[in-house]
Amino acid sequence: MTRRKAKQKSGYLGHRSHGRGNVKNRRGSGNRGGRGMGGICKHKVTWETKYAPGYFGKTGFTRPVGEETKAINLYEINQRAVCNQLDNKGGKYHFDFDGKVLGTGQVTVPLVIRAASWSKNVEKKLGDAGGQISALESKAKPAAKASPAKPPTAKS
Repeated sequence: MTRRKAKQKSGYLGHRSHGRGNVKNRRGSGNRGGRGMGGICKHKVTWETKYAPGYFGKTGFTRPVGEETKAINLYEINQRAVCNQLDNKGGKYHFDFDGKVLGTGQVTVPLVIRAASWSKNVEKKLGDAGGQISALESKAKPAAKASPAKPPTAKS
């Protein structure tokens, strides 16, 4: 039985560069404009805008914002007392505040203050004016709910 000759490979036979242009092309990474994401903000910017639009910019974690502490100065409390906006019991003005009392200002009337916290100068200034300060039992904040536990993931 006769045998047929196998077909000879015909693609790019007799062509020096196999369809890649000059012989010097396709050498190293310079022909493609750098390796990987090199040049992404320069000569590959059109590729970035089409295929990776979110490549630049900040994403992810943001710092939590702390709670602001309420604060009031002594001169503000004294002004309220002078304007008869506080309760007057036994010749002393009573004021409750769930925050911090700061010692800025002068005290001209006897004040009885109950506050969550206060600075050092407050005690001295109130004592000189015939007043006093004591701790206020602040309302307990509700406990944060625990987030549900995440199921374990299988690691490959």
